[in-house]
Amino acid sequence: MSTLIKALVVDDSAFVRKVVKEMLGRSPLIEVVGVARDGAEALELVEKLKPSVVTCDLMMPGMDGIGFVREQMKRRPLPILILTATPEDGEKALEAMEAGAVDIVQKPTARATNEILSIRDELVDKVKGAAQASASKLQPITAPPRLPRPTIKREVETKIIVIGISTGGPQALRYLIPQFPANFPVPIAMVLHMPVGYTEMFAQKLNEISMLKVIEAKDGSLLHPGTALLAAAGRHLMLRRAGGEVVAQLSATPFDTPHRPSADVLFQSASECYGSKVLGVVMTGMGDDGKKGAAWIKAQGGTVLTEAEGSCVIYGMPRSVVEAGLSDASATLDEMLQTILDRL
Repeated sequence: MSTLIKALVVDDSAFVRKVVKEMLGRSPLIEVVGVARDGAEALELVEKLKPSVVTCDLMMPGMDGIGFVREQMKRRPLPILILTATPEDGEKALEAMEAGAVDIVQKPTARATNEILSIRDELVDKVKGAAQASASKLQPITAPPRLPRPTIKREVETKIIVIGISTGGPQALRYLIPQFPANFPVPIAMVLHMPVGYTEMFAQKLNEISMLKVIEAKDGSLLHPGTALLAAAGRHLMLRRAGGEVVAQLSATPFDTPHRPSADVLFQSASECYGSKVLGVVMTGMGDDGKKGAAWIKAQGGTVLTEAEGSCVIYGMPRSVVEAGLSDASATLDEMLQTILDRL
């Protein structure tokens, strides 16, 4: 990435503005071009400074983070990272993402100075990743049209669908998962990179708008048709056989993965449980989580699909799978359900 990333920092706390500016300034690829105290000032500075990425506090007096995201997306879509200190603000953070924010990042606080190094690395990585996002794909994804629910009248070979997704993932899953019928014949297990404390609420939101039963995975959760399990942030989701059932197992190990949960870990465990009967789907996100897992699926004779570049907010994870020669087919978000049905 040769072009300097211009960042605008928005927060009502002078401490956070100072710390975030210092964090980002440590990267030679990022220049903080301005700071704002609320959403209204941020709108003015975006127009004046033309930043490539905005980091924005969620809770601010006057125009808050949600208001800023909504208004900025109307004016000129650009990547906005929402900074929030606590999962208690989770509902509002998810609302900001529905409005078009690209990701959620933990914000530094005066009480967490010993954790600032890990927060800094994550923040810099996410700013660099967000800078790769296509502005045309940052608009809120509208719900799919109310089409007749698909019916599957044939015997299916697939026994499980596993999905790996990251940046842009909440919006994409809100579009895709409600399209599945309640009688979908195989279970779904999903890894979405989100901060700790947000996955349970996101699963509940998905469940409210879906025919499938969507839940955050717990130790011992059963893998049944008509059910979609979302990995809990901070723990790997693995599948294991227990008698005649396949159940979820949450684990802190392995420790050497860039993400926890990791799509690679889920995909590997699924291929070990189901052999050639696994259908893996790698969707929008930065990095290459899912590539090693896709190799495990392919080695067992399973199938791997990737989201096409045309609909990805960030074409990182799918690109890594395609370039490794591991993708059987690519589909845009609009085409993904039918592509999955064709490969069952």
